Amino acid sequence: MTPQYQLTAPAPRTSPRHTPRLRLKPKASTRGYVDGAWWPHTSNLAAELPDLLAVLSVRLGQIDRVLYNVGEWSKAPTKLAAGGRRVRLDAYQRQPVNTLEIVGHDRERIVLLTVPVETDPAEAHCALMSAARSNDRSTATDILVAAQHAD
Repeated sequence: MTPQYQLTAPAPRTSPRHTPRLRLKPKASTRGYVDGAWWPHTSNLAAELPDLLAVLSVRLGQIDRVLYNVGEWSKAPTKLAAGGRRVRLDAYQRQPVNTLEIVGHDRERIVLLTVPVETDPAEAHCALMSAARSNDRSTATDILVAAQHAD
């Protein structure tokens, strides 16, 4: 009799349809106030998140939850299908402005500076690059203000 083995498939990993405008600090770097920055194309969180979460799942694994500031995004559902599972979306008034917190299944998290949609491309690029520097410990507001004054 031949032994039978039950194979389990890994959780489905989806590729982003559109590459997010995202920069992250190196994984082994010292953490700062933010772990990187993201510049979404629209203020529709439900439309923007699937591609972002597909990319971040490479670093975090299974993503369970996203925390965001309720005043910065158009109305979003409380759950979103992403990567073959449901991700909880939690809107808070006290979530720091211009940040998004992505929480993995093992409670590991990534905090991103969210560059406002209407930001000038040169300023947005500067903010993305600053937030991703391994030694940067600036707040989200400090990074955005510095990007406005960079020449």
